[in-house]
Amino acid sequence: MARNERRCSRCDCSLSRYNAEPMCAACIRTAADDMSAGPHLPHQVWRDAEVAEAMSEWDFGRAFRRIREIASLRQEDMAELTGLSQSFLSTLESGGRRLANIDKIISVLSRLQVPPDVAPRPVQAGMCEPQMPSLGQPALAVPAWESPVEIAKRLNAATASNVDSTALLLLEQGVAEIVERYEGEGPYQLVTEAVELRSFIQRLMDGRQPPERRRSLFRLAAQASGLLGYMAVNAGRESLAEAYCSEAQSLAEEIRDVELIMWTYGTRSLNAYYAGRYEAAVQWADVGLAIDPGHPQAIRLHANGRARALGKLNHRAEAERSIATAEDLSSKHSTPPILTSCISFEAYGTARTLANVATVHVSLGNAQRVLEYADQIDELVEQSESAWSRALVRLDVATALLAGPRPEVEHAMVLGRQVLEGGGGPPIRSVVQRAGELYARTQDWRDLPAVGEYGEALRSWQDAPRARHLAKSAKIERPVGQLGGAGRASVERPWHVSSHTPAQRQ
Repeated sequence: MARNERRCSRCDCSLSRYNAEPMCAACIRTAADDMSAGPHLPHQVWRDAEVAEAMSEWDFGRAFRRIREIASLRQEDMAELTGLSQSFLSTLESGGRRLANIDKIISVLSRLQVPPDVAPRPVQAGMCEPQMPSLGQPALAVPAWESPVEIAKRLNAATASNVDSTALLLLEQGVAEIVERYEGEGPYQLVTEAVELRSFIQRLMDGRQPPERRRSLFRLAAQASGLLGYMAVNAGRESLAEAYCSEAQSLAEEIRDVELIMWTYGTRSLNAYYAGRYEAAVQWADVGLAIDPGHPQAIRLHANGRARALGKLNHRAEAERSIATAEDLSSKHSTPPILTSCISFEAYGTARTLANVATVHVSLGNAQRVLEYADQIDELVEQSESAWSRALVRLDVATALLAGPRPEVEHAMVLGRQVLEGGGGPPIRSVVQRAGELYARTQDWRDLPAVGEYGEALRSWQDAPRARHLAKSAKIERPVGQLGGAGRASVERPWHVSSHTPAQRQ
């Protein structure tokens, strides 16, 4: 080549003195096309001595830095060409990292289309650089250490959470507040709030949390679904109640929360009881009790689940055994004497247990026992903020007053009217059902003015929009005889008071 002869930097052809650019016209056009297609490497980079030396020494950081200088590429362009991240490439070029993973090296060399005569050569085992695999030989595994920063990033991602401890505390308070307000406001007023709470918890669950916070979210979700299930029972929505309870149970089982699992079985038993499916109510309670017979939640399952349903089935001995077990467990666990909220996730308080026991004795025809239990809890019930509890206990006492050789019909009707004329709180299925059952037991005295007045009050009460649905869905049991008498009818159907007849089945 003549002295000072200029040659194309791309194709190495001879340039005339008229070529102002370091490339021939053809290569200039090709380069323009390549630029529009993205970053590229001119072939001349592989003839550079420093690139060849760096490649032979497996010093890819130095090689890439020199290649960028020759080709006037940005680090972003080189990252695109090699398939490496820009942050890794920056560390590589500064000498802070080494490209040691043999699979990654092969990928990078292939993407750059490094000529065979420039590609790094295999070196003998024992040297610090990795060996390129020969044809037909598997690549050797080479440790690829991470930087402390990469480890920190991974740890941060693993422990990242979209919910903090303060948010969890506020959600727990939201659940507790619904429980506290429930007996005063009822399901219709609180259902929207409970649905919003459950939906918000679900949105949080769709994010990321460490295990303990996720467990807390699962418990909160199970509690919110459980509250909605209990509300659906009180609102006469049997299928919806079962769906919510099934969801709550599944969530509780995921975190092995025995207390909450047993609570959901108690609510499913309650749902079956008010649907008139007493055998199913006993079965749900039995499944829950099998989990842990000595657990505080077993008090609810015995008193509210088994004993009441067994009383309806007239299985006297079994009902009495469940009552005794509930009272023994109350003593063992030192339950508080207060009348706990019916929807609470805590164990039944003593007064709540005894109120349920009184209801069992109504079904068993033990009028005197009903009055004894009611007398034990009378002060606590009257002092409580639970209008439902006062209503239910009064209705049980009123039913008991109709029994015996000297029935106190007028006294019973007065108690019944007290419930209907403002003392029953927001209408719920249990109160509606029990008020109807009381009237069904008065048919032997239907000519008495007190009975007629109670029937008229009941009819007016049932005409209210929310009570109307409950009256139609309630399973009212019409007895064959009176409390303590021969027995009761085996047919339970939706029932409400007609404006034309004292009692009408539908």
